Amino acid sequence: MSLSVQIMDEMKTAMRAKDTVALEALRAIKSEILLAQTATGSKEEITQDEEVKLLQRLVKTRKESARIFTEQNRLDLAEPELAQIAVIEKFLPAQLSEAEVEAVIAKIIEETGASGIASMGKVMGLAAAQLGGTAEGKTISTIVKKLLT
Repeated sequence: MSLSVQIMDEMKTAMRAKDTVALEALRAIKSEILLAQTATGSKEEITQDEEVKLLQRLVKTRKESARIFTEQNRLDLAEPELAQIAVIEKFLPAQLSEAEVEAVIAKIIEETGASGIASMGKVMGLAAAQLGGTAEGKTISTIVKKLLT
């Protein structure tokens, strides 16, 4: 089942339950999918990788917003952002733990023979491709820096 169909089903459920926070998050996902589909000029379905990247971007922006609201003591605004993150993350693949990510990156470094911070770009590219939507880029970057220094 495509992400669009899943989103529509969840939207119907949220409407019936009168869950405004979930509905707002689901509408944001649907909007981003439509924008991604029409960006190319055709109504083609977007790939699963593009869907994962789109969802990760939505989570990242909401995390940043929630962090800013929390710093400004605006918990009334931070809480809906955090609730929307929970709704969006249901559609993302399961995230790997830091230990699992570190093991994958250590294997990549061993295979490529990378050493020093100068090799970071090469390792990051391979790690991002291999870990796909199962780890955040920031987590990958932090671990690669730690292992290469």
